[in-house]
Amino acid sequence: MTTPERGADGSVDVAEVLRRGELTVIGRIRSASNATFLCEATLADRTQHCVYKPVAGEAPLWDFPDGTLAGRELGSYLVSAALGWNVVPHTIIRKGPAGPGMVQRWVDQPEEDESSAPPDAGPDLIDLLPAGKIPPGFLPVLQAYDYAGDEVVLVHADDDRLRRLAVFDVLVNNADRKGGHVLSGVDGQVYGVDHGVTLHVEDKLRTVLWGWAGKPVDDETLDDVAMLGDALKSDLGAELCEHITAREVAALRARVVALLRNPVMPTPDRRRPIPWPAF
Repeated sequence: MTTPERGADGSVDVAEVLRRGELTVIGRIRSASNATFLCEATLADRTQHCVYKPVAGEAPLWDFPDGTLAGRELGSYLVSAALGWNVVPHTIIRKGPAGPGMVQRWVDQPEEDESSAPPDAGPDLIDLLPAGKIPPGFLPVLQAYDYAGDEVVLVHADDDRLRRLAVFDVLVNNADRKGGHVLSGVDGQVYGVDHGVTLHVEDKLRTVLWGWAGKPVDDETLDDVAMLGDALKSDLGAELCEHITAREVAALRARVVALLRNPVMPTPDRRRPIPWPAF
């Protein structure tokens, strides 16, 4: 048995715990469309909560090949890592209690207690608000009616962390960026999760983050996108081909080139630009 790698403080590295730790299922996340489990990964003196999605529990989709969702989750993480953005929690594919599947670090979020929340806490990063009551710093996305027949507006914060995630979704061609797939961590970071329907060769972009549609992409972001393009020409492209097809990797390269040539956020079309339900 090999000794686990440890950080400068003597603790076992999180990535090492996810990769080699013993997985114990704590419970099932019932709201997910695919079999999704909350687990503990334990290695030596460290325990890490994580999400485990076995390939055997993936629901069939008409437009994505069966058994490929875990590879797309890992592919999206690799793109995030290559960009240097850390918008996807650490993700791997490994064996678990129900067979091979995706394992992803659990994002700890601030405790939410509506009874103790201050009255001026403000909207969430992505929220539904009454029509005409959008506070400063929020961008409208869609007007609709709630179940009571009242007019509401889907909004999201004009937040640089969200903006970066919106660019990421364009690059990975995310077909399912719901509001509930955006998590605010206790570390102050904003993470995107549930990337099983990404990296398709056809345009599939469906997202609640349309607030920057038609707006230019800043130079700093474009520098990172160019760096991704360089990585795709070398080791990253080969690594992605282990999880998605060569055509899908080529389509990712094409989206990188297209954004660099025309650095403007896309605008929604009429097909189905927002996933439903939105949360």
